[in-house]
Amino acid sequence: MKATLRLSPIHDYLQSLKGNWCDINGMPTLVELEQNYATCLGIADRSCLTRFGVKGANAAQWLLSQDLPIPERPNSWLPLAEGGIIARLGLTEFLIEDSLNSAIAAQLSKACQSPPAKVYPVLRQDLALVLVGDRVPDLLRETCSFNFQEINICDRPVVLTSMIGVSVMIVPDERDNRPYYRVWCDGTFGRYFWKTIVEIAAELGGGAIGSDIVL
Repeated sequence: MKATLRLSPIHDYLQSLKGNWCDINGMPTLVELEQNYATCLGIADRSCLTRFGVKGANAAQWLLSQDLPIPERPNSWLPLAEGGIIARLGLTEFLIEDSLNSAIAAQLSKACQSPPAKVYPVLRQDLALVLVGDRVPDLLRETCSFNFQEINICDRPVVLTSMIGVSVMIVPDERDNRPYYRVWCDGTFGRYFWKTIVEIAAELGGGAIGSDIVL
């Protein structure tokens, strides 16, 4: 029997939902549910995507040597080839997340097995979610003290804040003219975070959706 290599931090909760699953990057992933809340307020697990973190005084220069673009401003992000992103967290820390069609994170992880001076790989075991739909701003107003109305998503900001008492990183964006917010938090808080956010979303007319809608 083939062993499971990876599990989402909220795998147990997702198993309680009736839907279709498939293996993505070695992780069982809930890809489809009967109900689709994406127009109103959908929450999808994207933990199956591969990520790589790195920090240190020479991290930016090392990433440049790996042919990656570097966001000029702290707390901003840039798109990568084939749909991934690179986020600059402060001055000297970076997060790279692949799309379904890229493998940059794995390549960087391999290249950083013997890192140069002042370059330190960062283990990323995040719960990665997407919030999508017209009522995403309502959910954020109830769960987060940061005022997202004050930012311009065209500046590609990365927001480091907290939601329901959990430290999160949020990339606000749009897809199909609707809010599309990427959210990452420490996977050890995953069960609490997911359960609470989905309960609040349900009060707003939303709920969990399959990842096929947001990947």
